[in-house]
Amino acid sequence: MTTLSTRPTSPGPGRAGAETMDAAPPAMRLRELVFGAAVAASVRAAARLGVADALGDKPATAEDLAAAVNTEAQPLRRLLRALSCYGVFVENEDGKFAHTEMSRMLREEDPQSLRYITLWCTEPWTWDAWPLLDKAVQSGGSVFQELYGKGFFDYLHQDAQESAQVFNRAMTTSSKQSAMEVAELLDLTGVSSVADIGGGQGHVLASLLEKHPKVRGTLLDLPDVVAKADPRLRDGGSLADRVTVVPGDCRRAVPVDADLFIVKNILEWDDASTRSTLRNIVESARPGTRVVVIENLVDDTPSMKFTTAMDLLLLLNVGGAKHTQSSLVQRMTEAGLKVGEIRPVNAYLHAFESVVPA
Repeated sequence: MTTLSTRPTSPGPGRAGAETMDAAPPAMRLRELVFGAAVAASVRAAARLGVADALGDKPATAEDLAAAVNTEAQPLRRLLRALSCYGVFVENEDGKFAHTEMSRMLREEDPQSLRYITLWCTEPWTWDAWPLLDKAVQSGGSVFQELYGKGFFDYLHQDAQESAQVFNRAMTTSSKQSAMEVAELLDLTGVSSVADIGGGQGHVLASLLEKHPKVRGTLLDLPDVVAKADPRLRDGGSLADRVTVVPGDCRRAVPVDADLFIVKNILEWDDASTRSTLRNIVESARPGTRVVVIENLVDDTPSMKFTTAMDLLLLLNVGGAKHTQSSLVQRMTEAGLKVGEIRPVNAYLHAFESVVPA
């Protein structure tokens, strides 16, 4: 009889665990899938405990790590062994644990850190919402009113402020990591002014202005959001003299003029909000103005496992949806935009070029 081991012989990226899972028969794969909550909970626990930060570049025993993060050694060993099956940490033949590419991303200060994304996707309210997915599929709408008696963002800011802070950190991390890639992708030839609509803290705008020193920018988002804009854009910041910050709701109006409008990761609310945002941009923009919409897609993308999961989470919490390529083109066309080239920004994002016709 052959025994399959999920313990790699060297600290590689979870090789044996990944290969075992890929080669497993259907019944085993399905059993692993239905225990997906255990995997998510394990990654969350490691992130909250700070195990990745405690583990240095050299392998360490569970006892040493337990002392560093103030836990019991045996339960921590069990947690790390479970995670190593999925390539998050690796257990060596001597029983010590070492980092993998994925476990390093749980470090607070890692340049590619996903610590706050991990926490956001596993916040306490998610464990209340996921069991109601069948009801959300039946109704086509959010389950939050049923769960908490109020909408998602009201709940987040009124009753779950710690979760709201995690959300803000997660969105900041994600935006910073993609901002440079967007700046590298976009050609600003002939552009003297850029408007970032619903641009959050303005990381994309800041990256574009740093790369193009003659371009001016406008950041539009809700008052509470732009009040915490990237320090480079605020009074005294290195880019402040080239930036106008506009507090507002793009679903109601876009009182902005620019040569290029950027709309990134905000067209995943309900259809009415998506349509009103695009319509407001078209009404404000001059003929010939470029509008670049940047979104996650749930089709034709290497990140489909992630984006389809986020799509379902949006259904649960706000009744929203991620777009397919065709659905986003349809919304943009309905708003009056002439859609042109569609290009990948990275494995998670696509940029849709369009113009406001005459």
